[in-house]
Amino acid sequence: MARKGVVLGILDYKLRYRRNLPHIQPPGKVFFITARLAGSLPQAVIDQRNHERKWLDHLAKVNPKHHALMKPAFERRWFRKFESILDGSECGPTWLADDRVAAQLAESLHYRDGKVFRLDAFSIMPNHFHVLFKPLRIENTPAALTQQVPDEIYHSLASIMKSLKGYTARKANRLLNRTGEFWAHESYDHFVRNAEEWERIEAYILNNPVKAKLMDDWREWKWSYRRKP
Repeated sequence: MARKGVVLGILDYKLRYRRNLPHIQPPGKVFFITARLAGSLPQAVIDQRNHERKWLDHLAKVNPKHHALMKPAFERRWFRKFESILDGSECGPTWLADDRVAAQLAESLHYRDGKVFRLDAFSIMPNHFHVLFKPLRIENTPAALTQQVPDEIYHSLASIMKSLKGYTARKANRLLNRTGEFWAHESYDHFVRNAEEWERIEAYILNNPVKAKLMDDWREWKWSYRRKP
């Protein structure tokens, strides 16, 4: 009976894993994630992006092929716009500029390395952070489950980010002696398609402090990390 309960529990996890993902999560892929502080973007900019996204969602229903062509350009354009605002710290708080807060976020990322993901790179900026990681396979999957659900089960982006953001928000609020929302609810995620894209994204992450004119050399930035080859 206990064994059956374990299997049913993991099967339920598998269903929720698929249902709760905001975007596609191909098993075994590396992901580029950007998370930002609450209030770090002007509401008018967010509203404009959401308005355009609704139009794009409607396009998916009436013309899926055209939607597939338009969506990547939409994502790139808005990522660049958001990044420009975030890099300039033009709006909202910069709590991650506090070394205590940045340190506990870096520690939390390293803590999860080898447990739920393989950590490849990160850069912590004053109001957002970028991270490149590969979710790990969930070990000790019961044989009965693999017969019913043949593909391997990986830690989901949804569960990883919920745990990371929830824990670091609580710790940061204590350090800052504040209450309330710390992280913006939505994070940007993109799965890496090949080695060339991986190298390009890693370089982008590491050079973000240089791009934002915080440092002349990324190696001087205290809150950057790159996995050793």
